[in-house]
Parts: sequence; structure tokens; C-alpha cells
Amino acid sequence: MDYTIGNIAPIILLPFAAFVINAFIVKKVPKFAVGLGCITMFASFCYACRVFKDFVFVTYSADYYVHKVFTWFDLGLINGKPFNVDMGIYLDNMSAVLLLMVTGCALIIHIFSTFYMEHDARFGSFFVYLSLFTAAMIGLVLSENLLSVFVFWELMGFCSYSLIGFYYEKEGAGNASMKAFMTTRVGDVFFLVGILAIWSTIGSTSFVDIYAAIASGAFNDLTVVGIPLVTFSAISIFLGTIGKSAQFPLQVWLPDAMWGPTPCSALIHAATMVAAGVYLSLRMYPLMEAGGITTVIAYIGGITAFGAATIALIQTDIKAVLAYSTISQLGYMVLGIGVGAYNAAFMHLITHAVFKACLFLSAGSVIHSLHDHHTDGHVQEMPRMGGLRKKMPFTFIAMLCCTFAIAGFPFFSGFVSKDRILGDALLQALDHKTMIAPAVLGFIAALLTAFYMFRMMFLTFYGEPRDKELYEHTDVETLSWNRNVPLLILTVFTLGFWYSGSLTGQGLVKFPGVEHKEWFSTLIKKPDVEKFTKYKREAWGSTDSRDQFFEKAHYDANHGMTEAQAHHAHHVHHIGAIMSIIIAFFGFFIAYMMYIKKAWSPGWWSSKLSPWYRALQSKYFFDDLYIKVIIQKGLLGMNNFLAWIDMGIYDRYIVDGTEVINRFAYRVSNWFDNKIVDTVGVDGTGASVRLFNVVLRTIQSGKIQFYFMILVVVLVSYIWTLV
Repeated sequence: MDYTIGNIAPIILLPFAAFVINAFIVKKVPKFAVGLGCITMFASFCYACRVFKDFVFVTYSADYYVHKVFTWFDLGLINGKPFNVDMGIYLDNMSAVLLLMVTGCALIIHIFSTFYMEHDARFGSFFVYLSLFTAAMIGLVLSENLLSVFVFWELMGFCSYSLIGFYYEKEGAGNASMKAFMTTRVGDVFFLVGILAIWSTIGSTSFVDIYAAIASGAFNDLTVVGIPLVTFSAISIFLGTIGKSAQFPLQVWLPDAMWGPTPCSALIHAATMVAAGVYLSLRMYPLMEAGGITTVIAYIGGITAFGAATIALIQTDIKAVLAYSTISQLGYMVLGIGVGAYNAAFMHLITHAVFKACLFLSAGSVIHSLHDHHTDGHVQEMPRMGGLRKKMPFTFIAMLCCTFAIAGFPFFSGFVSKDRILGDALLQALDHKTMIAPAVLGFIAALLTAFYMFRMMFLTFYGEPRDKELYEHTDVETLSWNRNVPLLILTVFTLGFWYSGSLTGQGLVKFPGVEHKEWFSTLIKKPDVEKFTKYKREAWGSTDSRDQFFEKAHYDANHGMTEAQAHHAHHVHHIGAIMSIIIAFFGFFIAYMMYIKKAWSPGWWSSKLSPWYRALQSKYFFDDLYIKVIIQKGLLGMNNFLAWIDMGIYDRYIVDGTEVINRFAYRVSNWFDNKIVDTVGVDGTGASVRLFNVVLRTIQSGKIQFYFMILVVVLVSYIWTLV
């Protein structure tokens, strides 16, 4: 397919057009606005399918890309250098896969939202924000440079703020939206600093130019405040990921974001927006590798995965469990980037988006069905549930399959992606002692994930109903095109064989005569920066001329390693896979013994580990640290100090002092104006003119006698002087 404006622009313009149109008509015809949002999303998905087919099924090599640009604005020469900003698209195998995931999940969530939000007073307005957010995420995926990424990045932040605070009449929703907005801004500021650092060095923020600059050594010997420029830029960009993807220590905003409607949680806080930070790190992986910060990234990911998983252990709100699970799984992706598992990290981004979106929608189906007739609200607390698999069989099947996937059970997608990350972490730990801690944290988090997810399943769907009145008022679920069919569609893609070349996903079970070729490993690889030194931009046109630079993809069972290295890596990965299977089943077993057999008491563990339990209840005191210490005692104290400077010094001496000086200057200038200018200058001039006029009138009287007398006086005076 030739990539032109005509077949690329609609992917982003269709949902954006829906946003613009719906913003004007939503109050008058909300159902039409909803329909327009869904139709444009479906059309965008169809265009994305064309791109996916072209990249994946034509099987170009992993480094194949289409890079089309146009000049956004040109300011001519500044300091002797041309200053212009280009915009355009950058399409490769990774963006083609992500584009399909974003549009596909967004379409499913749009359809489910027609059920979930149907009776909401602002039914149509919700779809207005969904369309804008989806357009922004698509724009980010298609972006060819960091500047346009940042533009769409901020637009997503605005949409997130609006959707988290959608129920703005609730104080908690307003606080949560502000918390999310301000926390992510911290990372965004550093992201912008990183962009400026790169721009000032190479004069461009294009991915292709950055890769070429790294290969050519353009960052060498350059420093910022004593830090190598490449390291400074890499840290700044990664801090953007920490904010957007809710990584330690900026993870506090994501759990509170659950105040938004559940479909919003599925789209923004599971499938797309939080994944944007990981996608940014994957795009900038060569920069982070050159900056030498991959070990730091691995530790951040490991700490996040473990910390969030422990907090999820004690949550009773079904959406809170999934929120902390999201943070933990994002930690796995970041851990994968840190240990060099580039392919597995991106694969987990895709698999997690599918099964976590399905989990959130399934939770929405459960919440929507449980209506408390005493409080007139929906129920989210798992201790009030139980036995719902009989009432909600389709939701139960979807949620069970997704739980198997996230827990890392064989045959499911999480086993393919997450456990490959753990395999690479184990490989790094064996080779480098400094990487032991992230690997250990990752494996422990895997155990905790299996436990708390099956705890959620058992509390929600198994056992006897703990609130019988609530259970009796729950209608039996029937097959519905906009309620459970979207869940079942996503469930199909939780199976591991979609992403791997084997049934189990790790190649542990091999069938005679069957060749295992993994399309993900073949087409998704970290960029080879050396290859980008010879490539140039292309302007928008009718044809592509890049085929001559790229080979067709071919499967490499050794993944670029020597035979000995590949054998060692495969051996370690098999060990890691076996450990992951054991861990997954052990987590399931613990949850089963506690919540089904009731042989082990959860209360015993909470009492024995009461200090840790209190720490988990307080979310490791991060909110207290940020609110009570940093904000109230630090920033608020600084604010009071600055207020004192403002009012006590600036206002009192600068502003009020200026007033005193101005008043004195006014009095002096007023006196000068009245006494000197008016009295002497203006009135004096008038008096002198009048006096001179009297003299002239006297002298020029027109009487001959007066003239004769003057003549006599003059002559007498003249004679007198002679004598």
C-alpha cells in the first residue's frame, strides 16, 4: 500500500471529526453523537487493519519503516541555522501492531459503553471525550518526532483529567482528576526538558535523526551540569514514562483515577494512555541504552511491580484490585525494558491491554448488575458479592480467562509475554549480580499476581452469596451485543498462540513436523541505530521508495546470538518458564485454600504481619509523604514564605514604596506645574505680553506732538553726549 494523506489521515481524523461534530450536537441529539462516535471508531479500525496487514503479512524486516513528513512551520535562519519544524508519520511494525490494538480496544470499549453509560445523564458527553482521547492516542502512535508525541501526550492528559472527573458533582472525582493531572505534570516537565536537550544538540526531535545521531556520536563529550548529555536526556525522557505509566515513585495517581466511569478505566488506565509511557521508552530505547540507565529502569520496574502487587493483596474494591494490578503489570513492562527484553516488553504491552481491558469491562458488567436498593448505588465491594457465576456466566468466563492470562498460566497470553520478561530478567541476574534484585522482585510479584487475581475471582464468583438481598436482585445475564459479546471477543485474544509460534507460548511443548516461527520475535526488534545513518526523510507523495533498503523478514531462532549464547538463553528461559508455571499454580493454590476451602485464614496472616498490613492499608504512606510532608510542610511552607516575601517585602516596599514615591513625585510635579509652569511660564508670558502691549500703544499713539517731543528728547540727548 502506498502511504499518502488519503489512507493515513483518516485513522486519526475520523475520531477527531466525531469529537468536533459531537461537541456541538451532543446536547440536542445525544444518541446520534454516540452512533457517530462508534461508526468513526469502526472506520478508523478498518484503516488500521489495512496498515497491520501491509506490515505484518507482507513480512518486511523488523527495521522496515515508512517515514513521511511535511513542513509545519519555517522561521528561516536563526543564528545562521535553519529553523523549521517538520510533522508527519513514522510507521513500522511496532506502530502497526499498536495501532491495531488501540483502535480495536477503543472500538470494543465504545460498544460496551453504549450499555454501561446508557442511563447516565451525560451519556453523549462521555463519547465526546472518548473520541478525542482515541484520536490523541492514535496521533501519538503515528508521530515521527518527540515534539508531536508531546502534543498528543498532553492532549491525552487533558482527556484523562476530564474523564476521571466525569462525575464532577462528587468531591472525590474532582480531587482524583486534579491529583492525576498534577502528578503526571511532574513527569511531563522533565519530558519537555529532555526534548529541548535533544533539539539543542542535533536540531531535530525526529526518531530517525535521534537514532542516526546516536550512531554517529553526536552526543559524545557533551555534558549538562556535569552529567553526560545523553544520560541527562535519557533520564528526562524516562521521567516522562514514570509519570504517565504510574511508575514508582509517581504511581499514586492511578488508583484514584478509578473514580471515572469503568469504560474510561478500561480505555485510558489499562489499554492505552498508561501504555503510552512504555511506548515512549521503547521508541527511545537506543537513547536510554546509550545513556547507561537500563539498570535504573530495571530497578524502577521491579520495585513498581512488587510494590503495587502487595497493595492489591488487601483491596476489597474490585476496581481497586485491577488498578493496582495495572500498576504492577506496567512495572513488568518497564522491567522488561531495563533487562533488554525489548520484544517481550512490547508484547506484554499488547497482551496486557487486551486482557486488562477485558477485566475492567467485566468488572463494569458486575458493578452495573449489583444495585443496592438502600443506597441507590452500584456495589463494588467484593465482600458483598459471591456466587455470581450462576447469575453472570458470560462475564464469569471472560474474567476467568483473563485471570488465567494475567496470572501467567500456560496457553494464555500472559505466559507468553510476562514470563519472557522474567526469563530475560533471570538471564541478566545470572550474568550480572546487580540485576538479581529486579529479577527476584519480578518473580515474587508474579506469585502475588496469581494470588490476588484468584482471590478476586473467588470472592466475586464463587461460594455462597454474602449479601443475599443484593444477590436476589441481580438479574440473570443473557447474551447481549453491547454487554458481554465485547468481553467474549477480547477473551478470544487472551490465548497465547496469537502471539507466539507454539501452543504453550514458550516452545516447551513441540510437535513433530511443526515449525515454530514467532511473528512477534521476527518483526519486533530494538532499532539498530547504525542502519539509520543512511536513511532520509520522504515528503508526502503517491509512492514509497523504501523497499530497496529493506530485506524481507526471516525467522532467526537464535535471535542474533551465537549458537552457544542462544543455547544458554533458551535453557535459562525454559527454567524461568517452569518457575513461572509453578509460581502461578502456587498462587492459585494459596487463594483456593484461603477463600474456597477456608483451610487457611487470611486474618491470621494480617494479624501476624500487622505492621506490614497497616503499611499496605496506607499504600506505603506515599500519599502521606506527598500530601502531609512534601505539599503541606514543604511546598505549603514555601508557599507561605513566598507569600510573606510577596506581601511583606514586595508589596510593602516595592509596590507600596513605589506608591509613596509616585505620590511625592506627583506633589512635586504638581507644585512645579502650578508655580513655575502655570504662574511663571504661562501667566508670566501673558503679563509680559500685556505690558509690552501697553508700551507699544504708548509709543505708537499716532499723535504728531508725541513723536515731535520724542525727537527733541533724542536730539537733546545726542547733543548732551557730544558735550
